[in-house]
Amino acid sequence: MLMPGKMNLVLPTILLLTGLLHAQNVQLSGRILDGSTGEPLVGATIQYPGGGGLSDIDGSFNLELSKGVYHFLIRYVGYDNQDLDLELTRDTMVTLRMNTAENLLQAAVVSTSRYARPLSESTISLDVIRPEMVQRNSPSSIEELLNKVPGVTIVGDQANIRGGSGFSYGAGSRVLLLLNDMPILQTDAGYPNWNDIPVESLGQIEIVKGAASALYGSSALNGIIHFQTAYPASEPETKISAYYTQYFNPKDPAKKWWDKAPGGWNFEFSHKRKIGKLDLVFGGFLVDLDSYNQGSGRHYGRGEIQTRYRISERATLSLGAYLNKGNTSSFFYWKDAESGAYQAAEGTVTDSKRTRYFIDPQFTYFSKAGGRHRLQGRVLSIDNNVSGGRSNASLNVFTEYQYVKDWEGLGLSLTAGAVYNRSTVNAPLYGDSTFLGQNSSLYFQLDKKIGDRLTLSTGWRYENFILKGPSQLGDYTFPGGRESQDKPVWRFGGNWQAADYTYLRASWGQGFRFPSIAEKFVQTSFGSTLITPNPTLKSETGWSSEVGIKQGVKLGGWHGFLDAAAFWSSYQDMMEFVFTGFVRGFQSQNVGNTDIKGFEVSLAGEAKIWGIPMSILTGYTYIDPKFQEFTEIDDQRSSADYNILKYRSKHQFTLDWQWTFHRLKLGASSVYLSKMEAIDSIFELVIPGVKAFREVHGGYQVWDARVAYDLHPVTLTFILRNLLNEEYASRPGLLDAPRNMLIRADWKF
Repeated sequence: MLMPGKMNLVLPTILLLTGLLHAQNVQLSGRILDGSTGEPLVGATIQYPGGGGLSDIDGSFNLELSKGVYHFLIRYVGYDNQDLDLELTRDTMVTLRMNTAENLLQAAVVSTSRYARPLSESTISLDVIRPEMVQRNSPSSIEELLNKVPGVTIVGDQANIRGGSGFSYGAGSRVLLLLNDMPILQTDAGYPNWNDIPVESLGQIEIVKGAASALYGSSALNGIIHFQTAYPASEPETKISAYYTQYFNPKDPAKKWWDKAPGGWNFEFSHKRKIGKLDLVFGGFLVDLDSYNQGSGRHYGRGEIQTRYRISERATLSLGAYLNKGNTSSFFYWKDAESGAYQAAEGTVTDSKRTRYFIDPQFTYFSKAGGRHRLQGRVLSIDNNVSGGRSNASLNVFTEYQYVKDWEGLGLSLTAGAVYNRSTVNAPLYGDSTFLGQNSSLYFQLDKKIGDRLTLSTGWRYENFILKGPSQLGDYTFPGGRESQDKPVWRFGGNWQAADYTYLRASWGQGFRFPSIAEKFVQTSFGSTLITPNPTLKSETGWSSEVGIKQGVKLGGWHGFLDAAAFWSSYQDMMEFVFTGFVRGFQSQNVGNTDIKGFEVSLAGEAKIWGIPMSILTGYTYIDPKFQEFTEIDDQRSSADYNILKYRSKHQFTLDWQWTFHRLKLGASSVYLSKMEAIDSIFELVIPGVKAFREVHGGYQVWDARVAYDLHPVTLTFILRNLLNEEYASRPGLLDAPRNMLIRADWKF
């Protein structure tokens, strides 16, 4: 037992021993940066036998270690691993610069898990479009580029992945569009406003093929397309682009309606820079383009600003704002398939004056325990003043809390969150009524690494929808003026690294889509075509599954990957617009249960042939879309007398290829789609020339060619689109563009 007098000796002894122990420890601190840009790498792992750590928002880390010799392994998704051997005898500070992985399999993607992970470890098919592919194809609107991605088609402005959708008349989408991790579909119709995507400041685009509802909710039934803003590197960057488009005469001279060739110009710019702790990105886009379709065109401007401020080493605050204002004109279908192919049928022209904006606040905090907390939101306002009583206005407020945690030692990663989405819609298009939509959801996803080769993933989401509106809309009844529905969905997946560059994957995921306001309540007409409400329309559900392999290829100067997948999607109570008769016209209905089976093969990579760098992205997709039970009424509604879903092409081939000779770049791209075997049979009766045109024109293949020359700091680009002047219609009753040229000048400094 210690006596009080001896305590005076014990306490100093404890303090002395504690000090001696601390004297044996040293501090290893430093920063981890991108080797080419100097950008801090957030969340890089520093591992050593017995422990490790993570870099913070500034790329900084600090480890307290005993004196001795250590081997450190530094890892960051999308970068080559780095080894570091140190003998620590005193406090040491290091700066580590990591190189971007040349192996495309290690490209960092975020869409399948809401945090960065290698493309090779994805449990579902995912394609990545890099900024350089956007640049070299010079799309004034991003959907022009998406058509060149294997398995993706755009039919009537709606994105379809592997035949998951047909032609939906601008209402409802099974593909969710994201901009910086938040939805950007027009809330009342589930419609993609492609002109809102800021092409001028885009970074990477990720396309998830298959049900992603567990992480992203309704509208992700068929997949997602995720657009991401590019943030500044260590040096400021300014880009200015100006380009001119001109359309040439159609292959059939009788279809030419103009004396002076239509065309127009585009101007875009972007600037990125760091100002102390502030990251700043801003840009703008102007277009004044008269279309090859008579009376159609685009005349609008767009501007955006994105900021990110590092409050501390653990917290950032971001704010983004976007504005799109102007007018567009288009028509629904042609006057006829001959001399009137590029002219509007009476009553089908739409003139739209619009003002759209959204504001994106975001707060991110990295806890000491290694978790990432994120609170983000988007206020999206849309005011479309459209001719013919088709105007609509909506305000959508999206909020989300998100938590991500990585337990490196356990090989376990968690993504979880909660979402609340509220929309107010008022529109003559919907019976001049006001609707209120609310969506609440909880979700999580767990990813488990077992050993060095196996990754398992499971996710769950619980959704609640509430829709309120008038109980009576003309002749149509919305019982009680209120509808609500709850639905849980699950997904499971696995990825096994069978060899050094061979990755096998399998996934199964449920999907769920609540009808959009437009699908239930739209009331309008185009020419003689009526579109009427269906307030009793039910939600659609489904699942998608796939097995696939991603094989890395490194042979001589070639490096890239070959991807192959077999897939099967099944939908219950699928929603589609169908012709119900001349009294009610077209109406969104639950058409029954469907299956879409198929396979896809794609190749992406880079090589040197005869010492000349070359890059390629190519792929082939086959689908077999059918009703599970083909009824007599399905047969009557379809132009085909056999079981096939409407508005799908069974075969698709895409190619984008480029050679680089020092400052000269030569490239070509091609899209092939087989004949759309089935459409609404009524279109062959009421739209002049559709039946005859489809009998003569089957599928189509369109080629583009381009050449670019770098005159530093200016790059000049010349593109011939529809090089062979193919006459084709990507949807019935609307002819696509004849041969046209684009001349572009880019300044980068």
